[in-house]
Amino acid sequence: MLFILGTIVGSFVNVVIYRTVEGEDWVRGRSRCDRCRKTIKWYDNIPLFSYLFLQGKCRYCQKTISIQHPVIELITGLLFVWWYAIGFTFFRLVAAPLTIIQPMFWLIVGILLLIIFMSDWLYQVIPDYANYGLGVLAILYRLYLSLSGAMRWQDFWLALLTGIVMFLILFTIWAVTRGRGMGFGDVKFAFVMGVLLGWPRAGVALFLAFMLGAIVGIVLLLFKVIKPRQRIAFGPFLILGTAISLIWGTGIWGWYWGLLG
Repeated sequence: MLFILGTIVGSFVNVVIYRTVEGEDWVRGRSRCDRCRKTIKWYDNIPLFSYLFLQGKCRYCQKTISIQHPVIELITGLLFVWWYAIGFTFFRLVAAPLTIIQPMFWLIVGILLLIIFMSDWLYQVIPDYANYGLGVLAILYRLYLSLSGAMRWQDFWLALLTGIVMFLILFTIWAVTRGRGMGFGDVKFAFVMGVLLGWPRAGVALFLAFMLGAIVGIVLLLFKVIKPRQRIAFGPFLILGTAISLIWGTGIWGWYWGLLG
């Protein structure tokens, strides 16, 4: 049931991503074919099933439907299942009402991170609403943890400071390269990443983002998928670094300093 619910949310995420990039209202209006612009009937808009039933083609114009739609629906469905299977096991360790607040917070964070990842990967645009919404949510979450005594106030201020430092690092790169090194959406997300992860996880996430971006960029160049000086989105690598560091960041940090010691 959670997987089905997740695919439905994923279908809405597709609408949000596409209509935001196209400058359309994603609250009102029926779904339409990206090619012929005809309104899609409800029975052709069932997450995953309709794509498979129609064999990936529009019923009207027979043009190929973007693979983006079922992929995002599938990922969101799996996110919901993972959130329940893993997340709720972890959140049983905390007291009420955090047993509800924490899993809901991280589920919303996961959905917003997916929106940022796919928007930047497909269109090289990080929506401001996702960046700002995630930033405000992260600050309010950490503020609540501090007020409730679940987190120390010094950790709250350290997270804010980490966000500012992350922002300044990427802002410097953006300013020096005059926007050619990365977009300003990446710069704004760096602050969000810092507040969300805190120190030292944010530092690990940023390092991983640069490493993964460099590796993928070199591979794409070697296989001539992209040309020299052609830009690739950096946001997805920031998201991947964030996800990896969220789970293993502290361990990676300790392992690294253990090698130096």
